[in-house]
Amino acid sequence: MQNAVKQKVSGLTSLCKYLSFIVLSNTLRIKIYITIILPVVLYGCKTWSLTLMEERRLRVFEKRVLRRIFGHNKDEATGEWRKVHNEDLNDLFCSPNSVRVIKSRRMRWAGQVARMGERSGVYRVLVGKPEGKRPLGRPTRR
Repeated sequence: MQNAVKQKVSGLTSLCKYLSFIVLSNTLRIKIYITIILPVVLYGCKTWSLTLMEERRLRVFEKRVLRRIFGHNKDEATGEWRKVHNEDLNDLFCSPNSVRVIKSRRMRWAGQVARMGERSGVYRVLVGKPEGKRPLGRPTRR
């Protein structure tokens, strides 16, 4: 699981350089992010069990992409260019962050599995308890 998130994030980082082209408008960059980048990153997230490190890696990736999209801002008071802060990014891109989307999809998937019924194999794996006992001691060598 950890390698999957790492591979997706590192693979899409090279694609993010195209989001800073001046020719593209911000709305087009956001559409590219929503339609191409997010689905690739979030593919199969219903079954993920994220650690705090993986959540942090996803949040950092998302902020990096959004900073590429919105670029730098000129400070009105000093007239200097500065990086866009996280609060400003949240105001500019008002969609929920990817970690929250993953958690909501996991809850929706758990609800679907709960409605499947006890006969379903997925339900038995999710809520079932293993039957029988394991033998004591070290496993025999094959």
